[in-house]
Amino acid sequence: MMDGLLRAGRYAFGPNRLHYCGPDANRQILSHIQEEAGDPDLRRLLAAFQTMYPYLLHIAHANEIKDPFNERVVEAYWVGNELLENISQKQFYRHLREGLRLKDRLGGRDFDRLTEKIEQGAVPHHSFHVLDIWKRTGHEEREHTLESMDSCRVSWGTVTQVKGPEVTARVEPLLSAEGKIYLGKSGLKTFQRNLEAEFDIEQLQPGQLVTIHWGVLCEVIDPRQAAFLRRYTLRHINLANQTL
Repeated sequence: MMDGLLRAGRYAFGPNRLHYCGPDANRQILSHIQEEAGDPDLRRLLAAFQTMYPYLLHIAHANEIKDPFNERVVEAYWVGNELLENISQKQFYRHLREGLRLKDRLGGRDFDRLTEKIEQGAVPHHSFHVLDIWKRTGHEEREHTLESMDSCRVSWGTVTQVKGPEVTARVEPLLSAEGKIYLGKSGLKTFQRNLEAEFDIEQLQPGQLVTIHWGVLCEVIDPRQAAFLRRYTLRHINLANQTL
């Protein structure tokens, strides 16, 4: 298994590079990832992410896991796994209200509409925060656009070609029609290998599955992980469409 700190760093790298989330320390985070240094300094940097870190704390606490950067906890938030199903509706509600203070940030009416989705199956997965909250809650307190939601959600793709620093993958874009959002027909998209020092990204081969966050290829995943990511993404798209 990949070190949980390094895995969290890979997913945090994209938005941090764009100054959307976390401290102004992108070079430091990248250096840790390249050197595979999952040490206290990287922990300190990642703990400053105002959205990711509270979610990791919440998932860990609900599953009686001491370390919020446990590899399974990090996977649960960014990709999805069984840990999400162990969290009660009451625990999740408390996290949104007290951990993220979303009632203060969104207002009572919008917060109530949001928390109604917990009873319908919403879980503390990154896709829920992106697709159902509709407001960036890092450094920028403003609503998402369709384009920013598509970049901010963790998407997945099948590699079709690797050519130098460029990787082409078949991905399903987030689209909208008649006031609703949905995953469109898959098409080819080319990405740069920003984390090229990482062994799995460096050795990419056609046919492999990868995750993408803010245009950054984060890691290679297996079909089971891709199924979890698809499941929770589609669940939260369906919940989002109830209040669009």
